[in-house]
Amino acid sequence: MAALFANLGIAIAKFVGYAFTSSSSMLAEAIHSVADTSNQALLLLGNRRAEMDATPDHPFGFGRERYFWSFIVALVLFTLGGLFAIYEGWHKLGEESHEVSNVQWAIAILVLGIILEGYSFRTAAKQSLPLKGEATWWQFIRHSRTPELPVVLLEDLGALIGLVLALLGISTAAITGDSRWDAYGTIAIGVLLVVIATVLVFEMKSLLIGESAVAPMRKTIVEAIVGAENVDAVLHMRTEHIGPDELLVAAKVQLTPGLDTAGVAAAINRAEQRVREAISIECVIYLEPDVFDPQHPGLAKG
Repeated sequence: MAALFANLGIAIAKFVGYAFTSSSSMLAEAIHSVADTSNQALLLLGNRRAEMDATPDHPFGFGRERYFWSFIVALVLFTLGGLFAIYEGWHKLGEESHEVSNVQWAIAILVLGIILEGYSFRTAAKQSLPLKGEATWWQFIRHSRTPELPVVLLEDLGALIGLVLALLGISTAAITGDSRWDAYGTIAIGVLLVVIATVLVFEMKSLLIGESAVAPMRKTIVEAIVGAENVDAVLHMRTEHIGPDELLVAAKVQLTPGLDTAGVAAAINRAEQRVREAISIECVIYLEPDVFDPQHPGLAKG
């Protein structure tokens, strides 16, 4: 929400600035802010749709809606933000000259944009810290199973750098009297957005296809299962996120020999309960009793 309202206010201010300055950098930044505003609305839509109840056709619910709309956000940023800016800058370079007027308007609006984007970026960073833990920011972006925060972080970072590039382009054009610097700034903004969008496209594609729980969580799950009474070992396990806050866990487990049917059921139920207590997100768990096959170490018999 912070990003949505910040980008909406910035977009309006930048269009006003473009009307007064005719700066291609300002126009590129205005379109960039429109794209960012639309992106926040799409992320909110994904959050809302992800809360829908499961149906017979979608028995695991709609958690991956958040991944889908985050993927669309990356495409919007690539096309409406990056490619448009590159085109606009290239188009201005092809012209003999284009005057950048009322530079003071542009500078004032870009400084305002830096303040608002800085607030949005600070908010996203603060929200990310509990999930980031000891990881670096790049590791958090690469391995986070919550799509919205990496998207907003990279968007806001790109917006802040883009605003600085626009400020440099417009200021240099005004000082030197060479309007090509404004076009260079526009192209630089476009390249920056294309790079950020490409990173997001690959990350969101990976989440859409399906990613496992992170390694520390997988270790916690195995320890929780093995720690249950009458569970001797986890023979084989698969995990997959069916949403940022939902995990599918499927495993073959070796139980203490000699248990009757009631004992098997009780052991499985205790193991499932321990998993739910050990990790903080919702789980759909399927545990199957099996026995170790020495001919295929690491795999369950059958």
